[in-house]
Amino acid sequence: MDVASGNERGTTERVLTLLGLLQQRQIWTGPELAGRLGVTPRTVRRDVERLRTLGYPVHASQGVGGGYRLGPGQDLPPLLLDDQEAIATAVSLLAGSGDAVAGAGDAALRALTKLDQVLPTRLRHEVRALSGSVESFGGGRTPVDPEVLMTLARACRDEVEAGFDYPSGSEVRRRRVEPYRLVASDRRWYLLSYDLDRDDWRSFRVDRMTDASARTWRFRPRTTPDAATYVQEGVASRVYPHQARFLVHASADTVRAQIPASAAVVRRRGNELCEVLSGAASLDAVLMHVLLLGHDFEVLDPPELGRRCRALAERLLSAGATISPAPDMERGMSRDHAGAD
Repeated sequence: MDVASGNERGTTERVLTLLGLLQQRQIWTGPELAGRLGVTPRTVRRDVERLRTLGYPVHASQGVGGGYRLGPGQDLPPLLLDDQEAIATAVSLLAGSGDAVAGAGDAALRALTKLDQVLPTRLRHEVRALSGSVESFGGGRTPVDPEVLMTLARACRDEVEAGFDYPSGSEVRRRRVEPYRLVASDRRWYLLSYDLDRDDWRSFRVDRMTDASARTWRFRPRTTPDAATYVQEGVASRVYPHQARFLVHASADTVRAQIPASAAVVRRRGNELCEVLSGAASLDAVLMHVLLLGHDFEVLDPPELGRRCRALAERLLSAGATISPAPDMERGMSRDHAGAD
């Protein structure tokens, strides 16, 4: 460990201890705190300034009975995080809140609530901006720049236009949008927004954005589609050249457990039926994915996929009819016939 990082860790630990002391009783004198921390009164003053910079209201008074006092509302266990640490922690907890591991979502949301309680006011607003602008339909996603997430979350919260560079074919173009929600899939982060140049709703992958910024121009909110559903349907179907709908003879919960959220949209159609919307590079690939689920199913759309089903069934039946019994099976059958005679 280098000297600089060691000094920084020592300072952070000391400031944490100082905050804990200020929470223990109403007022401390400078010499008392210096004695407890093993530093000079001048160092105490510098550490107090660090706490104030982080947003903790430390008041100082002169004269008899004077000293340092922590302002109201700071009676919870201390937590010192700078902006980047707070953002990274919030992003990680939000990712956990959409995780597929049983119980992890509730635990992550509880931890995020506690984080909101112990952060200074300035950072608390930033974390709330992110948590209030995120939806999810999966867990374990590709890392993205937390500053980009925060920029977009602020824009969603403040209802201001945002801009970013985004690849379109072989070009990178500037996009102007009204941002509404950040959506976390099981692999990536997306932004649901209204594209001002295309006059329509669009979802954008956050990891593909560069030079993201928020403007001061506020917009009037539009009637929005359900963010998580819109993005999931786009990821599961519209990004592929071929899409299909099936009626599957199994419960929605059963099929959802078999298909990743980014691969298909599963809609409940009663207790023992569900509708599956999926896409792939070819209709045959979509068909095989549903066939391998192991449930009876019907093709709803497109019509040509029904014809592909019949053609594939005939091909499979033809292939099965050409298979001869194995030699051992033939010998066994001969012995059986001989015994019967």
